[in-house]
Amino acid sequence: MTTRSVTRTTLDHLLTEIEHRNPAQPEFLQAAHEVLETLAPVVAARPEYAEPGLIERLVEPERQVLFRVPWQDDKGRVHVNRGFRVEFNSALGPYKGGLRFHPSVNLGVIKFLGFEQIFKNALTGLGIGGGKGGSDFDPHGRSDAEVMRFCQSFMTELHRHIGEHTDVPAGDIGVGGREIGYLFGQYRRITNRWEAGVLTGKGQGWGGSLIRPEATGYGSVLFAAAMLRERGEDLEGQTAVVSGSGNVAIYTIEKLAALGANAVTCSDSSGYVVDEKGVDVELLKQVKEVERGRVDTYAERRGSSARFVPGGSVWDVPADLALPSATQNELDENAAATLVRNGVKAVSEGANMPATPGAVHLLQKAGVAFGPGKAANAGGVAVSALEMAQNHARTSWTAAKVEEELADIMNNIHTTCHETAERYDAPGDYVTGANIAGFERVADAMLAQGVI
Repeated sequence: MTTRSVTRTTLDHLLTEIEHRNPAQPEFLQAAHEVLETLAPVVAARPEYAEPGLIERLVEPERQVLFRVPWQDDKGRVHVNRGFRVEFNSALGPYKGGLRFHPSVNLGVIKFLGFEQIFKNALTGLGIGGGKGGSDFDPHGRSDAEVMRFCQSFMTELHRHIGEHTDVPAGDIGVGGREIGYLFGQYRRITNRWEAGVLTGKGQGWGGSLIRPEATGYGSVLFAAAMLRERGEDLEGQTAVVSGSGNVAIYTIEKLAALGANAVTCSDSSGYVVDEKGVDVELLKQVKEVERGRVDTYAERRGSSARFVPGGSVWDVPADLALPSATQNELDENAAATLVRNGVKAVSEGANMPATPGAVHLLQKAGVAFGPGKAANAGGVAVSALEMAQNHARTSWTAAKVEEELADIMNNIHTTCHETAERYDAPGDYVTGANIAGFERVADAMLAQGVI
């Protein structure tokens, strides 16, 4: 039996153990399978990675914090939500990862997001570990006062576990500038410290970084552009379908337009919009960010060029590029088959694990350039780390400097993934390249620091 087959058997056994230890956590198990199934070549080539306990430690969080979050609504009724913070791996630096407020949040979802964050953060090269948190609280439809009371209750417990040298949360789905402001205010109140580096995604007037709101969407587009360049093409004149209508989707659409591409869709849970002239970013910002409305309102105001499709799949719209920017497992195998039939050239994941394993396999088999989220959407956490650097130095950078740094980071991530895939006989496979490159950086640090 070859070394690689022995390694494959060992990893399969480990996956079975992970399934046994983490029942009813399908998202986390999916993420673990996706990574471990690509590691056989590197573990076979580097025997030190087969050291007993290394990968077992990698897939087990260093700390899992679960707590109740009681709060009162505007009518005085008491609600109790669950809060989570999973501090997954700190070998490369303080835990870093967003907070998600959404009814779908549970421990398995947070563990999946935290596990992905380990490799994503490693790929940035910026010295940050992996973590994630959130709550099953739904801010949609709640007043500002209700959101404030929830955030204050959430931070009353969370503050014990975070700090600029320990764990640095940021925003994610349901957690934008409003929520970060309330969270930071409560942290200040409880600790009596102006510790700007404890949260990222802050307002620009009080420790935030320029380009942070745009960074995830911009980075996803920059990664797509790098994949196209590798194939001798560029974004100019390409048509794109984008899912979602939140922060990531909005700035994905904005960056596509800036680089000469035309995004013709946006979506939310009610359905999607097709805009033949290209999505009007300023109108979308007004509807979604200011009014907190739905995409059907965008279509009504846009005029004859736009139509709203209730339900359905945004991936039915023909395009050269697809940028899923909403949530996990939104692009399934059937949707991927439709994209392939319609001639899609590249898919760049702006969300976390938005494509199912079957979809990824089908897209890769069809020769579509596929940028996995841990590489393609690393721009957000990269600029969060740049925000931490600015906070530490008590300074702020210009938008041009931050955007230049972001472009360099995304291009370096692309190069790292591409070269790593080639080094392990998987040319053009960005999934394998991202997983192995991130794993090598974290595993080397873990080995150097001993069994902890």
